Amino acid sequence: MHNGDEHTGHAPTTPAGITDDLLARHAATRAGMRWVMVACAVLLVLGIVGVALRLSGGVSDKTVWGYYAALFAFILSTAQAAPMVAIATRLAKGHWRRPISRISEMYTAVGLLNLLLFIPMLWVLPSLDDGRRTLWFFGNSDIPGYGYVPHFWTALALLSLVVCGIVMLWVSSLPDLAAIRDRSTGPRQRIAARLAGRWHGTTRQWEMLDRRVGILGAYYFMMLVFVHFLVSVDFAMALIPGWIDALFPATHAFTSLQGGAATVLITMFILRRTGYGDYIELDQFWGLGKLLMALSLLWFWFWFSSFNILWYGRKPNEQAVLDLLMTGPYLWMFVTTFVLNFLAPFFLMIWNPIRKSIWGPTLVAVGVLIGTLLDRVRIYVAAYSVPDEEAAHHALGHVPDAVMPQLADILVWAGGLGGVVLVMLLVARVVPVVSMWEQVELLLYRVHRKFHRTEVLVLGKPE
Repeated sequence: MHNGDEHTGHAPTTPAGITDDLLARHAATRAGMRWVMVACAVLLVLGIVGVALRLSGGVSDKTVWGYYAALFAFILSTAQAAPMVAIATRLAKGHWRRPISRISEMYTAVGLLNLLLFIPMLWVLPSLDDGRRTLWFFGNSDIPGYGYVPHFWTALALLSLVVCGIVMLWVSSLPDLAAIRDRSTGPRQRIAARLAGRWHGTTRQWEMLDRRVGILGAYYFMMLVFVHFLVSVDFAMALIPGWIDALFPATHAFTSLQGGAATVLITMFILRRTGYGDYIELDQFWGLGKLLMALSLLWFWFWFSSFNILWYGRKPNEQAVLDLLMTGPYLWMFVTTFVLNFLAPFFLMIWNPIRKSIWGPTLVAVGVLIGTLLDRVRIYVAAYSVPDEEAAHHALGHVPDAVMPQLADILVWAGGLGGVVLVMLLVARVVPVVSMWEQVELLLYRVHRKFHRTEVLVLGKPE
């Protein structure tokens, strides 16, 4: 194929052949994969130890919880945003997305891990009764429980996002789970039988699947934006006196789309190198690479739109915010993020040989993922470093110094990232990473026709 990548052979071209081939790949368990799962489980245990160490010091001092909040925001901006690759490309009716739709949807399961990570953040976030600033909750503070209104709505929104994602993955996987139920034996068959339920592939069931996946995808997108809005406002912006930016919640949500696309690209590359090269080919990297390039341009637009207001406003409170987040103690993080999330993707992906390749988009995606990580650390560590006594002020009295990670922070990050990989591997043992029914459906829309002295591939559009 392309770029000398390894392949296991040619992909089957019949419905039965595709189903049998992907079932065999799904059932195969490599010894190396077991060791990866063990390593991730060990990291997850270390992460639990890190959380315990952090909780042992109490939750009254939020300045030590910045890296924990950054981890939560990073997973929200990458893994939980990854399903948007499947949702958006399915809406556009692009056939190239079929081999990677399931990979994208599987990241919804990571939301369960992030939901657990979110629980301590509810304890750490100060109540509105303590005089903390808030941007959109107003009313009578004498109402019982009013001080915890942001905590309640953010938790409810995040829970809705996670449940919606899990249901979307389940509905999309029903035909494949039924195939495992009917053609396999052992524990996998029993699990698939419970999950597949009464799916038998009737016309009505297929129509309902198409509608439900579309509706759930739209709802997931709306809830993803809403969760980003709540988290970015009350768990970041409102903690920094003087930071008033109406565009920041949208920026926070949009940059997560870039992080989600990068996450799927890297996962595609790993799967291609571990046995799925006949399904995940150049078209998938080329298509998602173009999307990543467009998202990088929009990253700059969103950032500059906010920066422009703060820079030319020249108010003391706005200058203090710029100093804290960009030009002061976290300058190197901001510059690195600017390079990895905008300059490098744009100036590399404008070249056809790089964009139309396997390694080019993958390396750019690695840089975007690192840049997103540094960006979330820059925002949340800086926000949580502001002392509580300045919470009710209208401007920063002084810019806090940069906060370096402690042992507990390192353990929490190692456990969080290891937990993400472990969740994905566990889900992959239940659900095939390449959708069988979408690959079979593709055969209905493609045909080779003679054109002068050659043959061309003709792809039809559904509906």
